[in-house]
Amino acid sequence: MDVFFQTGCYVLLFLVCVVALAKVRSRSVRQTFLLTSSVVLYLTWQPWFGAVLFTSIVINFCFGKWLRRNPHWVPLSLGILFNLSLLSVFKYLPQTRFNISPILAAFGNLALPLGISFWTFQAMSYLFDLYREEYLDATLAEFALYMVFFPVTISGPVCRMPDMLPQFRSDETTPRSEILLGLRRIAIGVFMMELGKLLGQGILAGDGIVSGFDRATRWSGTDAWCLAFGYGLQLFFDFAGYTHIAVGAAKALGITVPENFERPFASTNPSQFWTRWHMSLSFWIRDYVFFPLATLRREMWWRHFALALSMVAFGLWHKASLLFLIWGGYQGLLLVGHRLLQQVERRLAWQPQKLWTPLSWLATAALISLGWILFRANSPGQAREMLGAVAQPVTYGSHFLSSSLYVLVGILGGGYAAVLVVADALERLGAGVSAENAGIWSLIARSRWFWLPTVYALALLVVLMITLTQQGGVGQMMYRSF
Repeated sequence: MDVFFQTGCYVLLFLVCVVALAKVRSRSVRQTFLLTSSVVLYLTWQPWFGAVLFTSIVINFCFGKWLRRNPHWVPLSLGILFNLSLLSVFKYLPQTRFNISPILAAFGNLALPLGISFWTFQAMSYLFDLYREEYLDATLAEFALYMVFFPVTISGPVCRMPDMLPQFRSDETTPRSEILLGLRRIAIGVFMMELGKLLGQGILAGDGIVSGFDRATRWSGTDAWCLAFGYGLQLFFDFAGYTHIAVGAAKALGITVPENFERPFASTNPSQFWTRWHMSLSFWIRDYVFFPLATLRREMWWRHFALALSMVAFGLWHKASLLFLIWGGYQGLLLVGHRLLQQVERRLAWQPQKLWTPLSWLATAALISLGWILFRANSPGQAREMLGAVAQPVTYGSHFLSSSLYVLVGILGGGYAAVLVVADALERLGAGVSAENAGIWSLIARSRWFWLPTVYALALLVVLMITLTQQGGVGQMMYRSF
């Protein structure tokens, strides 16, 4: 019931803000609408979550004032220490089992304040930017809005003050075209999140990705590959779907926030993948962790070490566990390996042949997918057993997972690729052909906004019928736990 109440509040306050920002030009009134709505929505989860966020806002704003007066490493270090300590108390200490004293054991019962990982990173980027002498003269109300802006507070994208402050201060009303574009993005996101839920549950109850990891006790090589690729697809649909909703909601309010995904499954190397997957966090790690580390020394080995260390930090950001430590190190090794391969190519003046691109894509997809086993496995032992099955050709002759899961993963993976191809074709046809010489395909492309909503509604209805009949309940966004 709480979820439905919170969803109802979100929709109501979102619509109020959309109407208000489409008509009101006053900067102060616009900021008041957004800040009040954001605070109210955040407090609907747990009032004490708001107390933690308010404490972070006030203390980080004070550190920011100190840095504006004196951009020195001392206030920056203290500010970063405060943020990391706050994050550790609520995110990492509860993951540790304390038996030393009742006081320390109490940390194990702390709930994770909603979105703390994301708004803490936003606070730290604000301090870093002030230290670099970016001109950011935000008021307390503007900084609070930056921290609690409701479309992105829960799970990003991670925003930055230099991009957000000019938009918060704009006195332009939201154009109708922006509102419609935002609503369209929200509709896409809702559908993608339902696809993610369908992958998790499966076509038949208990035959999805969740069951494959949590209930299965044996896996063949094909099972492990199915779960690896299927989980990556599930995570993408769920998180990219949420991002569509967040970006769309902000767009409908006249605010542009960073994108988080740009067709990551089309990547042909690991470096490209990490510029297309969870982009706002990837670029945050690059700008505020990797670049400062890499500039400490000039040797190439140090740059490679800094890159690997940055990806380890990326892994531990998700969760302080051995598997996420290994996952981050594995992704770092993939990135370093790609850089070393590029150096060899340059040294040999090697020109890739046409066949190299599909092979590179296939290798990238396989290596990234194997990493999802480390990301999702419930224990190091389970990950070791699944990866061992991948390495044993003798196991590929059978499978223990339901055939329906193989079919579902294949249909959704192929269907997503087909949708991208068709969408690109429709855009090209719709934009490049005039009405007087339009053929049947061009006519279909030009009239797509009339028939696409019907196709969308039917597809969403089918997915909802499957997921709701399984009594799976209201699905929680996967990345919310991070």
